[in-house]
Amino acid sequence: MKRVLILGGTQEAALLAAQCTQLPGVDVISSLAGRLQRPTLPAGTVRQGGFGGVAGLVEYIREQHIAVLLDATHPFAADISWHAAEAAQVCRIPHLMLVRPPWEPTAADHWLAVASLVEAATLLPAIAQRAFLSIGRQELPVFAQCTHLWFLMRMIEPPASETPLPPGLVLLQRGPFAVADERVLFQTHTIGALVSKNSGGQATAAKLLAARELGIPVVMVQRPALPAGVQVADVAQARLWMQQYLI
Repeated sequence: MKRVLILGGTQEAALLAAQCTQLPGVDVISSLAGRLQRPTLPAGTVRQGGFGGVAGLVEYIREQHIAVLLDATHPFAADISWHAAEAAQVCRIPHLMLVRPPWEPTAADHWLAVASLVEAATLLPAIAQRAFLSIGRQELPVFAQCTHLWFLMRMIEPPASETPLPPGLVLLQRGPFAVADERVLFQTHTIGALVSKNSGGQATAAKLLAARELGIPVVMVQRPALPAGVQVADVAQARLWMQQYLI
């Protein structure tokens, strides 16, 4: 029996876990960061919570006799990606990063690229008075000082009661979303700008298409740097790579 550790929390990770559990002689463990109170659990064994840095991940890999490490975390979860790369090197096990391709603007888009959410918050007042924040709940405090603006804030679960929030409305929804619904959302709330991380994928891409159709500018936060190593762009490629070590 060979054991695979999937660092997950994404749709791609869940799909890969479901496929790998069907392989004979393979035991799949998915690790979730634990940020959601009611996450959608993938197939196989699931653990939740952090490892305690590189040392903790190395210890877990050795204790659980992990044969293959696959990083399928969110593109902005850079810390765990760096930890995974180092831990795999220390433990001398195969390591793969499944990195979904970033969104790319077209000639019809009006994107303003920024390096961070702090930069986005600084830039926003010059662009719009009403903005749609599609960034999740963890980074909302970055915009809490923008008290002269109004925000539509969409997330899967509500922020903690003590979280500083900017003025506006919290909307609890889970993707995927339809372009027509996103267009209505922009128009209903008179949105003048969209703030998004460049996460890639189809589940939340509809907001970008709606912004394009309505001529709304997008403040797009660029991805953090990832460690060097083997990367694939989709689940099919990841499974092919893994099979060489599991069969």
